[in-house]
Amino acid sequence: MVPRHFLLLFFILFGFSCFQAQARFITGRPSPTDLVSDGISTVKSPPYLLLLKPLASAEVSCEQTYGFLPCSTTALGNLFLILVYGYLMYLAATYLSNGSEVLHVIRGPGIVGGLSLPPLGALPNAMLILVSGLSGATETAQSQVSVGMGMLAGSTIMFLTVVWGSCVAVGRCDLRDSVAVDGTITKGFSLTETGVSTDIWTCYAARIMAMSVIPFIIVQVSQILNSTLGRRLAVLIALIVSLSLLVSYCFYQVFQPRVQRRRLAFAKHKHFISGILKHLEKTALGKLLDDNGDPNTEMIRELFETIDENHDGSLSTSELKAFIIGIRFEEIDLDKDDALRKVMADFDISLDSLVQEGEFVRGIEKWIIEAKRTGGTYLEPNNGTFKFIDHFHKQAKREHDLLGSEEQTDEVVEDVENPGWTSLKAVLMLLLGTLIAAAFADPLVDAVDNFSIATSIPSFFISFVALPLASNSSKAVPAIIFASRKKKRTASLTFSELYATVTMNNVLCLSVFLALVYARGLTWDFSSEVLVILIVCIVMGAFASFRTTFPLWTCSVAFLLYPFSLALVYVLVYVFGWS
Repeated sequence: MVPRHFLLLFFILFGFSCFQAQARFITGRPSPTDLVSDGISTVKSPPYLLLLKPLASAEVSCEQTYGFLPCSTTALGNLFLILVYGYLMYLAATYLSNGSEVLHVIRGPGIVGGLSLPPLGALPNAMLILVSGLSGATETAQSQVSVGMGMLAGSTIMFLTVVWGSCVAVGRCDLRDSVAVDGTITKGFSLTETGVSTDIWTCYAARIMAMSVIPFIIVQVSQILNSTLGRRLAVLIALIVSLSLLVSYCFYQVFQPRVQRRRLAFAKHKHFISGILKHLEKTALGKLLDDNGDPNTEMIRELFETIDENHDGSLSTSELKAFIIGIRFEEIDLDKDDALRKVMADFDISLDSLVQEGEFVRGIEKWIIEAKRTGGTYLEPNNGTFKFIDHFHKQAKREHDLLGSEEQTDEVVEDVENPGWTSLKAVLMLLLGTLIAAAFADPLVDAVDNFSIATSIPSFFISFVALPLASNSSKAVPAIIFASRKKKRTASLTFSELYATVTMNNVLCLSVFLALVYARGLTWDFSSEVLVILIVCIVMGAFASFRTTFPLWTCSVAFLLYPFSLALVYVLVYVFGWS
């Protein structure tokens, strides 16, 4: 949740911006004698102050969404509105992400996890595409629908280039026999001797992602047809195929528990850390954070001495296990042995089955910094409280092997004290996120379109860069943070989640887009944009489908694909005249 004072400030500023200003213009032409003189003109006929309608309403005007939301005709005004509405879409995406995560953790795999939750992650993008093609007459929709296509292309390409490359860069470890060694980084930024490794299930996720571009290929092939009816039929076929892939992918997650367990593990991964930190905050004699919001090293050392019962300067597995058993986790039963292995994996850098004082301090500091990065907006300066920890799930139930356990079933659910109330909160978050996305998608599209008019920059390029940042940051930032833990398991979970997000974008958002084109009789003139999506998805999908280790140099390839995509669209449209 956003701090109350930030919400209050935002709504105050937003309320002021809703008022539309009116003005009077001074004119020098003669007017009736009953008007008041302006006192500045030197013409013989006394000039008067003439009340006129605002010039904007006669020459340049904008239409307020819903009749009261602010709009602008200037570049700076629309840039401000893009930032405001973009933040609200980010807020919607965050609520949807958190709500679906909580519900998935509590309810576990099944109908809810497989059919209901995956589409919710792509809902903000789908909403933006939907409103971009519903507004106004056909000509207006044809103009604004490029905003939706830009957002679709930008989201897919951002995840597979910028986010993918960032995950490789921050998650790199030393490569030994072409496999990344967990938590080991002694070779700096070596392009060939450092990198990340994933498991075989991540390769399968990449292959599914590559298959999701089939509807793009169908609709692209239709452009060779000279018949309008043939092109319309191709759009309909692509829509049917896209919807079929969407339904198949959701049912695949229902009947393939391993996929859902990976989503569940991704959501659980941060909870154990927050549970430990919350316990330490409650039991510490002082504060884990100093007044500047940095880890309090002295306090952490005192905690070490408290746990070190025999005062030998190191923590044994028995001392750590006793410490973990003494923690009362509030919502979820914890597998103590798995928790102990997790602590040793994160803290025992020397691999001597003992946690030295320095290792303990560095481990706790790392956890605090990671928690602040994920939920730093909930940390109150000068108070040292950990409100953001309450917004995590309390811990991970188990730390399983990268390939998972064959004995596990699809009935993995959390033992929650108040499942009904927690589920209700999750549903309310989903409803709130949906309402925010539905309410502010249309004004955001209008702001992008008006900004495009004011700056003469094509709306596709604005939506390609700006909108994905608003609707996908809630997924992109946690993915990079998880990858930075430098573990094969977290790398596998992170890249699997990236491929799943792109898959859902391709099948759900494209289905909405094709439905708009077909229902409203719009012209399909997005050949260059579709070609860019195909190139990036096929290149990265093929690249990730047949290998499990990615050296550091691969991130440069991913990074270069982003500007290449923008440049290719520009060349195809403005140099070769593609439509």
